[in-house]
Amino acid sequence: HCNFEFDLCGWKQDEDDDFNWHLRTSSTAKLGTGPATDHTLQEPSGHYIFIKNSFFQLPGQKSRISSPVLSRRNKNCKVRESVIIFYYHMYGAHIESLIIYQRTTLKHEKILLNLTGNQGNFWQRKALTLSGDGDEDFQVVFEGIAGEGPKDGIALDDLTFSREC
Repeated sequence: HCNFEFDLCGWKQDEDDDFNWHLRTSSTAKLGTGPATDHTLQEPSGHYIFIKNSFFQLPGQKSRISSPVLSRRNKNCKVRESVIIFYYHMYGAHIESLIIYQRTTLKHEKILLNLTGNQGNFWQRKALTLSGDGDEDFQVVFEGIAGEGPKDGIALDDLTFSREC
């Protein structure tokens, strides 16, 4: 489970993307950018990760963050399908996309979810099943794609894997 209150909990920025996800609070954000509170504490001082459209990113550029490697050697992970549960906030007229992948250690990627456009000015919960194909270890990757509006952004909080893996 990661609520981002202290750090990125082993989640890593991909090196081959265009820009990074940032750990932040609503109290340090400029008015009108991102959620008013985090999901965990429901406070402006609570932390989450965020990408914001800005003059530094061109529309279509990508930011990726990856989970720690999850092991398929765990017998329960092979028998049962595990789940990732997370909360997202995608608000603004020029939001582009949030794409969630399951990536094997051999870099094969499977799209689990593709959200595009304004999803509303509130935190939403999503649970995704992680497929149990093969014996390859894997990661979950969150990819945010920049849009055009300078106040628009995508936030993530409370990323939790089910206990099976």
